[in-house]
Amino acid sequence: MAERPGAVTMKGNPLTLVGNEVRVGDKAPEFTAIDTDMNPVALSSLRGKTVVLVTVPSLDTPVCDIETRHFNQDAAGLGKDVQILTISMDLPFAQKRWCGAAGIMNLKTLSDHRDAAFGNAYGVLIKELRLLARAVFVVDCQGVIRYIQVVKEIATEPDYAAVLDAVRKVV
Repeated sequence: MAERPGAVTMKGNPLTLVGNEVRVGDKAPEFTAIDTDMNPVALSSLRGKTVVLVTVPSLDTPVCDIETRHFNQDAAGLGKDVQILTISMDLPFAQKRWCGAAGIMNLKTLSDHRDAAFGNAYGVLIKELRLLARAVFVVDCQGVIRYIQVVKEIATEPDYAAVLDAVRKVV
């Protein structure tokens, strides 16, 4: 499995990303993660939609909380042809609890806790922590990656405006 030492940092400390690095123009790798009702969700089940794949280390942290709430608000205005998925290593039960408490209704959360299928396929699994790095991937309705943002310092929020601009260009 490919490793990229120092690809991201946490409070300035370098961390290693594990998995296959994807690039804009690549076919989005298939993956299956678990929804909050313990059902498997495959990327291929969303074919025909623009999919925004947002990865966060844990919903129960301040930056991830802010980010997920922000994307939930954004999702309300993007239309039915766009699906935002927030993926973390949190257990589905914790995700369900957090979403209920936070009023998250416009995006779906998925758990990659079982086998890190998403983290490995997209190269965002943090070796030292077994968490996902903060990143955003925009996949068009044909299943091609059109935008990637891997946030260098995982304690920092992504550039929301750049993500929304990329989504609008694809839709």
